[in-house]
Amino acid sequence: MRGRTVIAGVGHTRYGKHPGRDRVALIVEAARNAIADAGIEKDMLDGVFVKMANSAPSILYGQQVAQALGLRPRMGCALDQGGAANVSLISFAALAIEAGMIEMALICYGDTPRTGSHAVYHRPRGEEAAYGWYSTAAGYAMIHQAYRNRYGAPDTHFGAIAVQARANALGNPHAHLRVPLDMDTYLASPFVVEPLRRDDCCLLSDGGAAVIVCSARRAKELALPRPVPILGFGQGQESWEVHLRPDLLDTMAAESARTAYRMAGVGPEDIGVAQIYDCFTVTVLQTLEDYGLAPRGQAGALALAEGIGPEGALPLNTSGGLLAESGTPGLQLVIEGVRQMRGDARLQVKAPKAGIVSNQGGSMHTHATLILGQPA
Repeated sequence: MRGRTVIAGVGHTRYGKHPGRDRVALIVEAARNAIADAGIEKDMLDGVFVKMANSAPSILYGQQVAQALGLRPRMGCALDQGGAANVSLISFAALAIEAGMIEMALICYGDTPRTGSHAVYHRPRGEEAAYGWYSTAAGYAMIHQAYRNRYGAPDTHFGAIAVQARANALGNPHAHLRVPLDMDTYLASPFVVEPLRRDDCCLLSDGGAAVIVCSARRAKELALPRPVPILGFGQGQESWEVHLRPDLLDTMAAESARTAYRMAGVGPEDIGVAQIYDCFTVTVLQTLEDYGLAPRGQAGALALAEGIGPEGALPLNTSGGLLAESGTPGLQLVIEGVRQMRGDARLQVKAPKAGIVSNQGGSMHTHATLILGQPA
């Protein structure tokens, strides 16, 4: 599968608040932009893969999206893996293309949790809600505390992730949050669920995003500009709820990365830029270590000492990530990864050999990894 499929086009809406906008309309806008970026005709798309909307899940959502796009795809679906769904859908599309079932797929997402319903994020968590376990943040607070306890990580290790995300988003015209953050401000920010501070938590954002996947052969036939090869992908899923896990820091992200590295024929040492799912700062530290990009317990120290900015040792979330660009679940990270490999990102990293993207859903329940290469 290495390099046999490519991401041929990317597109998105502005991120932030879209009062009164329908989530499907946001997908249509993002898809139109991706089609224009790829330089194709809409009717070339014969696969439509949609990440389920968090704010309002519905039956046959994928078909609603295809109808709004004016398409009758040979293959289509809506998938729920939480925030891991978008990279997973890219891998499923690549497999379908390789199997000859479709030729060109649209992978897309749109939602309005900022101005619509965000109940899914603060719902009670089972019987444990009687003891105060409400919201997505509660599970991550347990993971954050476990990480601090095991490694003795100071708050500045988590703060380094938040501060750099804000710095990367400052000049991004599409970003939801373009407000600078320094370490003192981070340390003074209020607790949401202790030990999680406000700036440890990602945004809730309205917006839409889309990418187009086809075979490398098809991209060459159509002379598409700068298709980015998909070198590898992988998945891993944790079956247990947070409070049932014997080890809160043992995740399936490591297995997801191993699968992707093996397919891509590269290792952590080959990664020149990373777009890591940053729903919370602890997620970034844990994923960097699971991906072999930092020693255990040392991701925060690496961020502080060697830097995670565009000119640092490991450039990270160069458009601002979920903490600053958009709280939408993960496709914006893929788009930034594509732009980095094409060489047209706003904060461009110098000639990365390969880029890695992580997606993650639930409370570190689902993991999906994507490795991108340089265009031919």
